[in-house]
Amino acid sequence: MAAKIIVLGSVNGKLESVFQKLATLHQKQNFSFAIVTGNLFSADQDDDTISRLLNGEIQVPLSTYFTVGTTPLPDQVVERVEKGEDVCENLHFLGKRSITKTSDGIRIVALGGILDKTIIGGQSKEQHLPLHTADDAKVLRGANATDILLTACWPSNVWTNSSKSLTPEEKSSVASTDEIADLCATLKPRYHFAMSPSDFFYEREPFFHPPSSPDSDQKFVTRFISLAPFGNAAKAKAMYAFNLVPGELPSAIPPGSTASPFVVRTNQRKRPVPTDDRANGHDHHGGRRTRRRKDRSPPPGPDRCFFCLSNTNVDTHMVCAIGDDSYVTTAKGPLPSSDTFASSGLSFPGHQLIIPLPHEPTIRSMGEDAHKTYQEMVRFKESMQAMVATQSKFKLGAVTFEISRQSGIHVHWQFVPIPSELIRKGLVEAGFKVEAENRQLPPFQEASLESGIDETSDFFRLWIWSDDSDTGIQSKELVMRFDSNVRFDLQFGRRVVAKLLGLEDRLYWQDVVQSVADETQDVEKFKEAFKPWDFTLA
Repeated sequence: MAAKIIVLGSVNGKLESVFQKLATLHQKQNFSFAIVTGNLFSADQDDDTISRLLNGEIQVPLSTYFTVGTTPLPDQVVERVEKGEDVCENLHFLGKRSITKTSDGIRIVALGGILDKTIIGGQSKEQHLPLHTADDAKVLRGANATDILLTACWPSNVWTNSSKSLTPEEKSSVASTDEIADLCATLKPRYHFAMSPSDFFYEREPFFHPPSSPDSDQKFVTRFISLAPFGNAAKAKAMYAFNLVPGELPSAIPPGSTASPFVVRTNQRKRPVPTDDRANGHDHHGGRRTRRRKDRSPPPGPDRCFFCLSNTNVDTHMVCAIGDDSYVTTAKGPLPSSDTFASSGLSFPGHQLIIPLPHEPTIRSMGEDAHKTYQEMVRFKESMQAMVATQSKFKLGAVTFEISRQSGIHVHWQFVPIPSELIRKGLVEAGFKVEAENRQLPPFQEASLESGIDETSDFFRLWIWSDDSDTGIQSKELVMRFDSNVRFDLQFGRRVVAKLLGLEDRLYWQDVVQSVADETQDVEKFKEAFKPWDFTLA
């Protein structure tokens, strides 16, 4: 069913007049909801108006969403939204970096504020200041798709290929960035709204994105619109109403459309293939798995996935490095403790996860992105192997393992240091093979699957690696293939490593969860040790 939506340009504190206008329009049109682009409040908003809004004396006639523009939110508003409350009835703060699904099923991805180039790495720690980082934009790419993209900044060169040109003055007044262009190119929103910095309205011709694969017939078309501020002196268009059916794609490219202005950037980062909705479980950082019955809700999307950085509830303090297609985080409830490898020179657990940004159950389901994503994940793995070997003076090697199942949620690799002596004596390989035999699982085979793009079955993959002064580098990739009839234990890899390290009492991650302070300390120690090998800092 179509939702009727109205979008407004920056309100700049004209709260009473804008909501009175909305009430009149809503009475006639019965809108599903409203969106405010840019600044809802002004930089010098008077306290009396804010108090009246918070107390319900200024009525908001329908559900209205807003994010951060270019001015800070008033302190009274910040105090309320930081409690997780709405500003007032019907007025909903999206957060600065967020993914929201409305009651009508419309998906909104929001990134407020302007780019803060002084922050080289990391995400914003707050949700209300009018600044965002490059990583804020990068993690939202993991949302994969959206109906509406809402940003304060414009995507750079959005006017390319367009006959609707801007004046030099208008163009110079616009804040535009490559980060927003990449976000738009990846998400392929049906509508992209950005704020107009002055009294002009801009609506570009619709533009179509390249197909996700050569044989795909899906058509992705974006309409980019920048609304003038509400009540502007030039009387430029400040409101835009339209109907939208959630998730619906056009059957044909609209007449007058152009090619995407981001075609070169899009070719570097193509949209992944949609996920398989048959997922029936989630292995959260290697822990206990709960089987999902068929009559329960569908598997979590990116906004609820433990491994998607676009999930606003994800523990961002545990993120260690973010690349173009994947990232590294410390495992929650790590198998080794901070003391396990202290005698070998490692002052932190070293149990890391390498996680692709796309929300996909396998690497091969990423389509054309599979090889590129796999190569970056391998680069992270090899960098951490080198770090562990060097830090331990070659006393430690590592195992890395992956469960690739089409019925999974979000594929990831687990990386755990392990004494080189165990690897050199063949005990690690034997431990995995014996456990598989005891559980009557298919046998391991030595193979090199790379991205697994040609694999037709599910599989468990294991890399065993060490570098010691006596025998040099030892490296082996073992693969266990299985079909959907095999009930594969998601703790298999952690269980074997726990036995090898004598850490059976730490088998379940829920039993060994650390405090946020300890987690943060381990992350900082890892990042400091990893710095010479962290290619994302270049």
